[in-house]
Amino acid sequence: MTAAQTSLPHRADARRNRERLVAAAAAVFADEGANAPLDKIARAAGIGNATMYRHFPTRDALLEAVLHDVYGKLIELAEQLSLATPAIDAVERWLRAFIDYSQSYLHLPEQIVAAGYDETSALHASCEAMRSVATRLIERAQEDGVLRADIDIRDLCAHANGIAWATQRSPDREQTTRMLAVLLNGLRA
Repeated sequence: MTAAQTSLPHRADARRNRERLVAAAAAVFADEGANAPLDKIARAAGIGNATMYRHFPTRDALLEAVLHDVYGKLIELAEQLSLATPAIDAVERWLRAFIDYSQSYLHLPEQIVAAGYDETSALHASCEAMRSVATRLIERAQEDGVLRADIDIRDLCAHANGIAWATQRSPDREQTTRMLAVLLNGLRA
């Protein structure tokens, strides 16, 4: 057997372990929030801690893997909205989707805010890619004269994460909608 042939089973095992960790993390985060113990995730995946840390050396690295598809969907949504949706409606729809995403796991809004300012975070690059495409929505709304010129994507994401955090445990499902409406009223030019 060649060296390449012996490494194939190892790669397949590594891929399966990674997939099991991501699936277990999604389940544990859904139950306990984004601050759930990483050891519990390793146990839920049936994998040792050392193996988990080889794949995901930090909580942010694991969160990034779990949220990767969601980031992609938010980027795709921003691109779609920029093509055919009136500017202020595009900003509102994207912010609503962003808030919903931020509320997907308890304590996730805090993780997103922290990662946005920490260039060493594994989540940072994904946050930046998402903000970059959403910036085009904001700039278009500003060019159309419907959004204040003194606001930027970091401000909007901070506000949106604040709404996500404040309403995450609320039994009033309409509270998010009302708070987003107040925010948008304040953002209009």
